[in-house]
Amino acid sequence: MAVIRNCPGANVYTEVPDGGWGWVVAVAFFFVEVFTYGVIKSFGVFFKDLMVYFGESNSRISWIISICVFVLTFTAPLSTVLSNRFGHRPVVMLGGFLISLGMITASFARNVVDMYLTIGVVSGLGYCLSFLPTVTILSQYFEKRRSLVTAIASTGECFAVFAFAPAITALNNQVGWRFCLLMVGALQLNIVVCGALLRPILIKPPEEAKESSKSQNLESSYMLENEQTLTSLDSIDSGVEVSTSPKNVAGGGTPEKRTDVVLEKRKPAEQLDVEEKAPPLLDFSVLRNPSFICYALFGLFATLGFFAPSLYIIPLCLSLGIGKDLSAYMLSSMAIAEVFGRIGAGNFWGLVVCSVFFGCMLGTVTGTHIPLVAEEDIVGIEKMSSGVGVYVFIQSIAGLAGPPLGGVLVDWSQNYGSAFYSCAAGMAVGAFFLALVRPCKMGLCRKKEDLRCQNIQEMPEDFLEMDMARGEGLGKSCQSLSGTPS
Repeated sequence: MAVIRNCPGANVYTEVPDGGWGWVVAVAFFFVEVFTYGVIKSFGVFFKDLMVYFGESNSRISWIISICVFVLTFTAPLSTVLSNRFGHRPVVMLGGFLISLGMITASFARNVVDMYLTIGVVSGLGYCLSFLPTVTILSQYFEKRRSLVTAIASTGECFAVFAFAPAITALNNQVGWRFCLLMVGALQLNIVVCGALLRPILIKPPEEAKESSKSQNLESSYMLENEQTLTSLDSIDSGVEVSTSPKNVAGGGTPEKRTDVVLEKRKPAEQLDVEEKAPPLLDFSVLRNPSFICYALFGLFATLGFFAPSLYIIPLCLSLGIGKDLSAYMLSSMAIAEVFGRIGAGNFWGLVVCSVFFGCMLGTVTGTHIPLVAEEDIVGIEKMSSGVGVYVFIQSIAGLAGPPLGGVLVDWSQNYGSAFYSCAAGMAVGAFFLALVRPCKMGLCRKKEDLRCQNIQEMPEDFLEMDMARGEGLGKSCQSLSGTPS
């Protein structure tokens, strides 16, 4: 498919390519997942070491990831605005720099509050600026393959957890958690490279592209013609002669007629420039969409189960007497099972089975919940950027409350299983709201009004004349439902 380039770095297609440069974006998203969510989910490796070093409780240490996830989700609208204003590429590159800066600075932390600021705030903002623009632009490059490609690319975090958990555990035993954080922060600078690979995409129908090219050619020819006929050296008084004199007008036309022809031909192009209005940087009209509200509530409650299990699985294993090295493999088994889920209990092996099952089920959710915002059942691809920003912003409440809630339950019950019970409850409530998305989009309550409108339209004309007031009022209601201006 031919690509028309009308601005530096942008790809303009006549339709969604379902490939092309989108494959490069998919690879970039894979590595963005590795160094964002892959690192967040692997942070449980440091949990016990930080508790011992800083002398803090479970809930206090869990606030590190809780603040990070909260900032990641709470600043989603800011990420959307910046991406729409300055483009995805510079925003992702800035995010990669902030992630690395926060993680490297955290390696020099002297108390847990320093970790709140470095990993929680600085890296958390960087995670948001890196992840959301990348997944948004990837969804724009694909239509038929969108869910499959996004799911496969999102497995980057699974492979990262699978590799990071045992590797960081081994390295931590040798050099300590500070040097580990320093190395992880240096590796996260690769996000800057991934951001440089992102190219914006514009979709123009073939007719629009032809009209745009034709209008540009006409505009150029008229400008050149006007420049060539503006002045002449035949005038005796002033040294110039206005080109609108009768003898200089082609075809013997009058000067006024020639001028009108030029203005009339230039008018459509000028009107096109004036009438084109830039879309809003953040479209909050998605909040008037009932199906989007249900989907956002699903994300709100499901987020309670996104991070706490990976954060508490290693402490749970240690509390059951499982060795530290074997406990690290619990994260790995969960991560590799999540790969299969995205694409398509008291002893070690019992926990392995639970971790595999949880990872498989979680993969079906985490691999698709953001790309699904682009589906017509929710907001559609046109409003995906704003929809994702608002959706993830709503998730920030649960992102802030999830890990500390688990920590409080653990401290209160002295049982790490309590954290997993709260996650299960959140997932169950989230599933309930997810089931309401399609009925809300179909508008079951609105079908009754549509049926009444249809009955009115099928009534005889003389009957309608007898009840004009009632018919007029209901007609306006029908127009409002169908989107026709009254």
